[in-house]
Amino acid sequence: TFKDHIQPVWSVAFHDTGDFILTSSMDHSVKLLDLNALKQRYTFRGHVDSVNKVNFQPFSNIFASASADKTVSLWDIKSGLCVQTFYGHLNAVNDVQFSLKGDSIASCDADGVLKVWDVRMVRERNQLDCGPYSANKCSFDKSSTIIAVASDDGIIKLYNEAVNKIENMLKGHEDAVQDVKFDYNSKMIVSCGSDSTFRVWQ
Repeated sequence: TFKDHIQPVWSVAFHDTGDFILTSSMDHSVKLLDLNALKQRYTFRGHVDSVNKVNFQPFSNIFASASADKTVSLWDIKSGLCVQTFYGHLNAVNDVQFSLKGDSIASCDADGVLKVWDVRMVRERNQLDCGPYSANKCSFDKSSTIIAVASDDGIIKLYNEAVNKIENMLKGHEDAVQDVKFDYNSKMIVSCGSDSTFRVWQ
């Protein structure tokens, strides 16, 4: 049991090697834990509000953090430094996800806005307004073209970035959808919600 944070911990993420874990907290920090040594290696500070989500870039030492301070940041676990911050959200950022190749980031916020960022060019590539309801989580499919967005209105929006529009809407939840994930082959979607259910979509 690790008790390094001083406020609620919202998110955890494994590194691809399985050697490290990231944790993010309401205390504005992200911590790196070494599983082999069973101790904390580093505390990343820079956000000025709750850090709601962390995720590693696939097969790299870079991770992304999404914060209630309306920003998404990229950090290097080797240097301990923030290497890039993406500005553009106007409300708390609830989630951040990398595409499978790691060259794109999707982030969504409490206004229901989904943004897609180009990691290499360091710029916003697309935006989708799913509001006014909060967009709680987002997930890339295997092709990195379709992004599923879990919303407070009980609907899952399937956004096709290639044509910049919502391709489908999955309706069935009777309350807010809290999380959504594609399976590895993108044949199915699993979602869970405040209606006390999880659902599998094909």
